[in-house]
Amino acid sequence: MQHTRTQDTIVGLFVASGIVGLFFLAMQVSNLSSFTNQDSYTITARFENSGGLKVKSPVSAAGVKIGRVSAISFDPKTYQSVVHLNIDAQYNTLPDDTTASIFTSGLLGEQYISLEAGGSDDFLKQGGKIEITQSAIILEKALGQFLFKSTEEKK
Repeated sequence: MQHTRTQDTIVGLFVASGIVGLFFLAMQVSNLSSFTNQDSYTITARFENSGGLKVKSPVSAAGVKIGRVSAISFDPKTYQSVVHLNIDAQYNTLPDDTTASIFTSGLLGEQYISLEAGGSDDFLKQGGKIEITQSAIILEKALGQFLFKSTEEKK
């Protein structure tokens, strides 16, 4: 069978399109798919323990992704984790008494922040702070406490 230049070009284009497809798939899986800097505003939340939360982790409200974690830092004065959240500008009606909790998607999935709206008439704005937070549940700590309690009951 004889190779022609047309066949080689078609195979090359097919391989190149496969590589581009894999690249976009990898970007979707790694949460790096948004290259554009959309209009957003930043709010902060303080947690006793942010667990395995990472920068670019999703922020959701009622199960809908409304933003991403932009930075995580440690406050040496209060010994708390300070999490900066970028919320899409279209969701600018979050009440200022909104609560934030860190959850895990699935049993061993990635961690995300879930926001639950309060009932205030005032809204969170750029630089706003979420006062009521619930830290991440650390699986190892919970298992340790369970095992420790079960051994105490047997005594």
